[in-house]
Amino acid sequence: MAHRNIIIAAFGAALALSQAFAHPADKYIAKAMLMTAAAEVSSDSKQAFDEFNQGKGKFLNGMDGNIYVFCVNAGDGKFVAMGNANAKGLLGTDVRSLKDETGKAYGQDIYAAGQKPEGEITEVSYLFRKPTDPKPSAKTSFVTRVNADYACGVGYYN
Repeated sequence: MAHRNIIIAAFGAALALSQAFAHPADKYIAKAMLMTAAAEVSSDSKQAFDEFNQGKGKFLNGMDGNIYVFCVNAGDGKFVAMGNANAKGLLGTDVRSLKDETGKAYGQDIYAAGQKPEGEITEVSYLFRKPTDPKPSAKTSFVTRVNADYACGVGYYN
C-alpha cells in the first residue's frame, strides 16, 4: 500500500511539473502551425479567421491549448483573429499599443515583423497570459507577413 501511494505521489508531482514547463517540441509545433495558418489565410482569410477565433481544432495545440494563432491587419495593425480564450478582448485592438508586464512594447515588434517580406519569419519574445492562466508567462511568437493584407503569429510559452 505504501509503495502504491509513493507511485501516485510521484505521478502527481511529475504531472504538476509538466504543466509548469513548456514541452521542448512546442517551438516546432508553433512554427509548423504558423505555416499551416499562413496557407489557410492565403486561401480564404475569412474562413481561416473564423476557425482561429474558435480556438479549437488543428489551430489549438500544446499543453492546455497554449499554442494558438493570432493575426493582425498589416495596414492598421488591428487584431482580426485571436485563438487565446483569455485574450478575445484584443480583437479590433491595434497590436502596436501592447506592452507586457515589464513595459516592453512587444506589440510594436509584432507589427514590425508583419511588415517584413511575405514568408520571412521573425521571433518576438514577451510576457503574455496563457489560455488557462491569466498570469503573464514568458512567450516567444513566430510572426510572418502572410499576404498584402495580413500578418499572423503563433507562439509558445517558454
